[in-house]
Amino acid sequence: MTNGPRNETEGIPLQELLKNVSYRATQAIAGLPITAVTSDSRAVKAGTLFVAVAGTAVDGHDFIDDAVRRGCTGVVLEKGRRRGPKAKTLPVCIEVADSREALGLIAAAFWQEPARRMTMIGITGTNGKTTSAYLLETMIRKAGGEPGVIGTVNYRYGGKVLPAAHTTPPPEILQRLLREMADSGVTHVIMEVSSHALEQKRVAGITFDVALFTNLSRDHLDFHGDMESYFASKKRLFREYLKPGGIGVVVDAIVGDPWAGRLLAELAGRKGEKAPTLLRCAVGQGEVALTAAREELTGLTLEVAVAGGTMEIHSPLVGEFNIRNLLGVAAVGSALGYAPAVIAAGLNEASGAPGRLERVASATGIEVFVDYAHTPDALENILHTLRRLSRGRLIVVFGCGGDRDQGKRPQMGAIAGRLADVAVITSDNPRSEGPGAIIAAIEEGLRATGMARLPLAMLHSQPARQGYEVIPGRKAAIREAIWHANPGDIVAICGKGHEDYQLIGKTRLFFDDRLVAREMLAMIRW
Repeated sequence: MTNGPRNETEGIPLQELLKNVSYRATQAIAGLPITAVTSDSRAVKAGTLFVAVAGTAVDGHDFIDDAVRRGCTGVVLEKGRRRGPKAKTLPVCIEVADSREALGLIAAAFWQEPARRMTMIGITGTNGKTTSAYLLETMIRKAGGEPGVIGTVNYRYGGKVLPAAHTTPPPEILQRLLREMADSGVTHVIMEVSSHALEQKRVAGITFDVALFTNLSRDHLDFHGDMESYFASKKRLFREYLKPGGIGVVVDAIVGDPWAGRLLAELAGRKGEKAPTLLRCAVGQGEVALTAAREELTGLTLEVAVAGGTMEIHSPLVGEFNIRNLLGVAAVGSALGYAPAVIAAGLNEASGAPGRLERVASATGIEVFVDYAHTPDALENILHTLRRLSRGRLIVVFGCGGDRDQGKRPQMGAIAGRLADVAVITSDNPRSEGPGAIIAAIEEGLRATGMARLPLAMLHSQPARQGYEVIPGRKAAIREAIWHANPGDIVAICGKGHEDYQLIGKTRLFFDDRLVAREMLAMIRW
């Protein structure tokens, strides 16, 4: 078949879609045309191949009857999972061992393997994925490439910006997006690959030329259960989805990440032609080595040694964690064959990701930063950085999301109590939980550090005192924190970053931390 757009009227022969899948068919499939592939029975129409996938909330096998009623041409399901009285009358029934994996392989074949036409770069880790993606995007464009990005903030390529419902979308959406990117002239795809996507095999049918591991810390344990399972999911990117002889980049030994060292050791144990080339990023050692660094509130100056020479990077990004991000991206540039001067030029131009330690412009002398930090490690990184760079007090506004890992709530409270002068506890995305219960769990951690609950007015008039206040309404919390700040203080608004909404119950409301902060700063006149 050609690399051009498919002929959806004629469809693609079913046997071609199954070329990379181990299966058993209930009847002959030769020549049977498929015009659409989906795992959502509501999207089924005549000519559709329905793939029944067991999700975390619902099981697609329970919707086979619905797909049949809507006129699907065939069903892919897991062996022994036929359900419903109409399942026996399916035109075609394809049994597979793993329908998640089959969906990825089938979707890739349906859209004619678009990933093979582009250089694929996968980024995984708890923190730093989005910032690294933005840095890479600028660097690749500076090097003459045409990047496309699939990530947390949005999906973007060729001047188009699409909303991102998932960091890594489901296979049928992902493969169509890759097809559109390939047809529009994208040369390099930068993909944030989440642990959920790896566990659920959303990237089946894709192999990556370069894979970047940024770090690993506590997050998503409501899904994975424990850190071992979380790490195992991240490792899949390197074990299962990196091309034979591909390049794995691991950021290691900056502040000490035992998971990075473990990943390096386990990957280094692989032998033969399929073993990846490993690039380790570290302080004073490794294939990409940080040899000098200067950190200020206005940015970073780094000296980095890579294959081919040494480069000096002048970045507007702030924080030790962004040193890690810059090193990792520099290593990816080296893996892509870029000269040190090209890597440095790209990183010098890159402004980072929205909502990642993003400064809100102010003429008040109060420094306000908005960040997506919603995990203990991320919050500690942000506050540690701003603590060292602050000329006055460090004020933090944050909460924790509802229906998510509850164990991190007191941990984040303890971090705020240890590193901030003033903490304002508020709502994040409470979802179906009551904000009061979430806040109470955060307070446990704050009180454990000895921080007392005090009115913001008292903390403002007595700046030497430390304390926290609870203001459940997020808008009011941000406004009060800024109003009670003094020139020279830093206000860090954490948890939501780039998000322009708040989830309360089942309602999605417009809300942007940056906009609220900007409006409040405009009201202050000294």
